[in-house]
Amino acid sequence: MAATSSTSTALFSLAIPSSRVVSTRGHRKASSGSGPFRAARIRCSNAASPNASAGAASAEEAAPPPKPQIDLEFVGPKADADGSFPVDRAAAGSGEKLLRDVMVENKIELYAAYGKVMNCGGGGSCGTCIVEIVDGKEFLNERTNTENRYLKKKPESWRLACQTIVGNKENSGKVVVQRLPQWKK
Repeated sequence: MAATSSTSTALFSLAIPSSRVVSTRGHRKASSGSGPFRAARIRCSNAASPNASAGAASAEEAAPPPKPQIDLEFVGPKADADGSFPVDRAAAGSGEKLLRDVMVENKIELYAAYGKVMNCGGGGSCGTCIVEIVDGKEFLNERTNTENRYLKKKPESWRLACQTIVGNKENSGKVVVQRLPQWKK
């Protein structure tokens, strides 16, 4: 016996109570249309119909691809009692945020005692948000003129978190950031 796929479409007429209110010159009166019930047509189709499966396939094709994401690891400035450094993790959409904003939103400590009180709020004019990029430098933007001015005699791996864009909207990867102690800055 050969299996065949049949599609069936049925029309139903249901009686649904009408509750429309019609206003005529300040007077409100319930309108019942052609009686206390109005007819509504509902179209039901078999899930195996070619149109239903084609619609599902096109919905899958129309779904946007996932956005590139940068995974970040923030290594603490001081070692714990056992000699290991604490690590905080966060993720950000590629090219969407500054490193400083990612740290602030995820409550990852960026500033030392002085920087908490005397920072510029991300304007690039104080130099209190210096971090070291341990790994993943290729997933960050190039140093800005502001960074070149503040970090002129510092290692190339040091960056200002308020000037560093995470990703470029196309790449995905992992960046490891070392938070520097105040005395080293």
